[in-house]
Amino acid sequence: MTSTDTEKQQLTAVPSPPPPAEFSYSGQYAVNPLAEVSFRKMCGQIPKVLHRIARLSWQTDRRAVRLLIGCQALTGLSAAVLLTATARAMKPILGTDAVAERLRDALPALLLVAVAAALARAAGATATYAERRITPRLTTETDTALVEAVCRVEAAAYSEPGFADRQEAAEMGVLRTQVMVTDAQRLMSALIRMITAGGVLSVLNPAMLPLLLLAVLPAGIGAVLAARVDYEIHYANVSDRNVRGMMRWWSTTPKYGDEVRANGMTDYLLFWYRSLSERCDRRTLAAAPRTLRIALLSSLAGGVFLVLTWAVLAWLAVTGRIGIAIAATAVLAVQTMLTSLSQVVVNGAAVFHTSLYLGDMQAFLDAAAERAPKRGKRAVTGPVDEIRLDEVVYQYPGKKTPAVAGVSLTLRRGQILAIVGTNGSGKSTLTRLLTGINLPDKGKVTWNGADLAEVDPATVWRHTGLVPQIFAQWPLRVRENVTLGQPRTVDDGPVWEAVDAVGMREAVEELPDRLDTLLARELFGGAELSGGQWQRLACSRALYRRPSLLILDEPTSQMDPRGEHGIFERIKAIAGDRITVVVTHRLENTRIADHIVVMEHGRITEQGRYEDLVHAGGTFAELLELSQDR
Repeated sequence: MTSTDTEKQQLTAVPSPPPPAEFSYSGQYAVNPLAEVSFRKMCGQIPKVLHRIARLSWQTDRRAVRLLIGCQALTGLSAAVLLTATARAMKPILGTDAVAERLRDALPALLLVAVAAALARAAGATATYAERRITPRLTTETDTALVEAVCRVEAAAYSEPGFADRQEAAEMGVLRTQVMVTDAQRLMSALIRMITAGGVLSVLNPAMLPLLLLAVLPAGIGAVLAARVDYEIHYANVSDRNVRGMMRWWSTTPKYGDEVRANGMTDYLLFWYRSLSERCDRRTLAAAPRTLRIALLSSLAGGVFLVLTWAVLAWLAVTGRIGIAIAATAVLAVQTMLTSLSQVVVNGAAVFHTSLYLGDMQAFLDAAAERAPKRGKRAVTGPVDEIRLDEVVYQYPGKKTPAVAGVSLTLRRGQILAIVGTNGSGKSTLTRLLTGINLPDKGKVTWNGADLAEVDPATVWRHTGLVPQIFAQWPLRVRENVTLGQPRTVDDGPVWEAVDAVGMREAVEELPDRLDTLLARELFGGAELSGGQWQRLACSRALYRRPSLLILDEPTSQMDPRGEHGIFERIKAIAGDRITVVVTHRLENTRIADHIVVMEHGRITEQGRYEDLVHAGGTFAELLELSQDR
């Protein structure tokens, strides 16, 4: 092979894409909560989860819960009557009289059997109706509680290791609420039938009862152990499932479709998705032999005791220790009890399984409650005349250096402040501290002299208008995208004012339903805006609020020069009634500012007016010169 061929081969060789990263972390969420839990404690969770299900159901629909309780009582009564009536019917049926006499004597008991069976079926149907009344509302309540918990936590919680994974695990708890009432109801119904059949069997022959329990107990132990294995696999796969879900959305959403196609990313994204799926599958398949061993051993042990049970019953009948009629009734009681015991085991294991995921959900909700803002009850009232930062320090969880380090600054009403600096200098973090989205680790931020650590955050955000660098493109109508669901008046006058302020009237009027147009191309009848139009709409939201503090983080990065000029002229025109903060990389736009601060590595390294900083020979002058050389 020539050197030219070797070079060609090297050029055409394409390396394989790297596999997905292993997602692991340390801390309180890195430990499987079942790792150190004994079998006894695991079984002890079943009464607790039944109590929790009953409490949640009672809070959701008391009438349906009463109906379920009534159905359970009727189920037990029907089972008792059925077995008792069967015993009465068996004696004349298996007697020696004429067939007609035997049937006549057995008829009342047979009618009672029919009535009991009908009542049992009616109770089952009614219980299903009650379940269907409770389950949708209960699922909605738990799902809403989870969403609310995530929305209400301190923003800093999102940066904590494991938060997103614990949220994904809690989502499984929400999914389990769709079946938990059914599983609990079936468990209680089977338990009542089992107790009833066991009582009848104890009267007929007490020796049968322990044998039956031993016949089913191994299956119960096996089911609980299998549920534990399933949960261990679920726990191990939480991180990979979380990332796989995000990768699925990124790969399939039209929002990123152009980038995926034009950059030829389809094969790589599919490789990542398949790799994560296969990693989850490997863990599941690795556990299959364990579940097989559990199933085989529990079935073997249960089978031995079941054969022994039937052998004892046959011996009692053959040796005449019990009559034929009693033996027939005992057969029915054994069958009833075996069926009920099996259902108790299956549904008990399902309830236990549910308890694991409900535990994850409750643990997340408890943790979220602890991370909800607890800052005090003081209220900020407008207008906001002064915002002061005093030696403020903030460091994100897991980071080695502060994002904002020892910043002191005073902002006053009527002033426009521009914040500039390189990427990662702490500009956006500073705006999060100004609005109270994050509280400083050291120092304090005050509004009109009130420390934000002691103020109800809702009263702060009521006076805030924020256009973040990455803003939401809500799948709502144009009107709601401007008002954010907080209209000031019943008419659309203020909405059109905000639309006019950002130069969007013509674009909105060209939409199919103007302000009523749904801004979601993926949905039927929806429309889409360009990047620059979306950014103008985001600015209109902040202007519509008429806030005391207006923060615009790169508000014109996707706009054409005409739109950018219009936005900054509007900012300048309305600045007299509020404190305005503009974060921008386009330093020419800072001419409108009354004061400019330059940030580097979380600190303010320069500050002053535009003309002063241009001639100061510092970072601002350097960045301005670089921007003009492009």
